[in-house]
Amino acid sequence: MTAPRRLVLELLRRIDEGGAYANLVVPAALTESGLDRRDRAMVTDLVYGVTRRRRTLDALCDPHISVPPDGDVRRVLRVGAFQLLDGRVPRHAAVSSTVDLAPRRARGFVNAVLRRVADAVDGGALGAMRPAVALSYPDWIHDRLVDELGADDAHAAMEAMNRPAPVTVRDDGYVQDRASTLVADAVPVSPDGIVVDMCAAPGGKATAMASRGAHVIAFDVHRHRAGLIAKNAHRTGTSATVHAVVADGAAPPLRPGCASAVLLDAPCSGLGALRRRPDARWRMTPDELDDLVSVQARLRDAAAELLAPDGCLVYSVCTVTAAESIDHRTPPGCEPDPEPLPAPWEPWGSGWRLLPQHIDSDGMVVVRYRRPR
Repeated sequence: MTAPRRLVLELLRRIDEGGAYANLVVPAALTESGLDRRDRAMVTDLVYGVTRRRRTLDALCDPHISVPPDGDVRRVLRVGAFQLLDGRVPRHAAVSSTVDLAPRRARGFVNAVLRRVADAVDGGALGAMRPAVALSYPDWIHDRLVDELGADDAHAAMEAMNRPAPVTVRDDGYVQDRASTLVADAVPVSPDGIVVDMCAAPGGKATAMASRGAHVIAFDVHRHRAGLIAKNAHRTGTSATVHAVVADGAAPPLRPGCASAVLLDAPCSGLGALRRRPDARWRMTPDELDDLVSVQARLRDAAAELLAPDGCLVYSVCTVTAAESIDHRTPPGCEPDPEPLPAPWEPWGSGWRLLPQHIDSDGMVVVRYRRPR
């Protein structure tokens, strides 16, 4: 009955019942917790892991339950089942430590269910489940990714997004996913050119481009997020060349033709970055994805207006769906840029794709355009 595990249950309750976002609530709670590094890592691992795998965990527990438990007991069962599935904690320790977390009235019940779950895991229960259940995704996401990628690549991508994201630190100390760094690298910059980053917060790509010599005008529609851009520019030593602006990317306060390059890292479904936002798979709906496509189109047209002759528009999304990327029409006044991107990017339709399993990164799609001279 340790404080870290109690914190895990409280955070899971806030995510399940209060609608909290794991990637926001977990770091904030850990900052206030006073826990040491090892316990902080354990809390993060359990909260993210249980949230990602909750469909699988429930499928492991439910055959051994006759009356559905209340939310508190359900969360205790998920924590225990996750540790049994994960396999890094010995079976007896996973069961006993979880039983201690349960309300006294439910400890016998939790003990009995978890012992049966342990036997089921050892007996290969996941192999008997449908892929969407075994991989712990809503059916619509599983089916959408299979349709987009084919079964083998889709299942490999979903497995990759069930693993914790590796920590990648740039030379300037900024922590950034490798795929995001590669997106910034795909933007051509010159010392005399102006680059506009349309949806820039928290500023990782803007500071990466500035470190290559670009003068970057970085937009965000929310003042506090524009403040994050400025803060990160200061931390990375690029504050002289990154200019944070509170502005709506769909109506940029700049004259047409002012930019040698524009990066539009557009709002998207995030279906290529689900390991970083573990609850997103349970929040997103197909209708929301369709709504995002129209938002992306408006932003892309606005971005194209800013390009000078021979300017380059780099459109990126941390998803792998064609509707949100290569199926968009070419913006007015632009044409596809034929210059290839280097590996690990792979060509995909009119753009370039990076799946989560390729370099253990977020999944991304990039499409590049040029405004003719």
